Amino acid sequence: MENKPESLDSNYLNLLNCISDTYTNSRRKAIQAINSNMVDTYWKIGQYIVEFEQGGNIKAKYGKALLENLSKDLSQVHGKGFSRSNLSYMRLFYQRYPICEELPHKLSIVG
Repeated sequence: MENKPESLDSNYLNLLNCISDTYTNSRRKAIQAINSNMVDTYWKIGQYIVEFEQGGNIKAKYGKALLENLSKDLSQVHGKGFSRSNLSYMRLFYQRYPICEELPHKLSIVG
């Protein structure tokens, strides 16, 4: 009687599929959690910028080169991701969605 190679054994294939499915699903969930946290982080950064710019006023006083300075200093500390345009988008993100609790309903994460 000849033994089947493990790769052709149906029990082995079931084990392989189970492990693969578990890994794939966990990886997808991890990516969604990271994406959700990054959305929250970018919103908070935008909030900090807007509140700093406004200094308690209803409208911001522009012309202070705030984004350029933040970009330079944050890039030195954290590396990429803090270009002036990215910071501008974070600020705009907060301005468009001023109530963070609404974000999960207005934004969807495609997985």
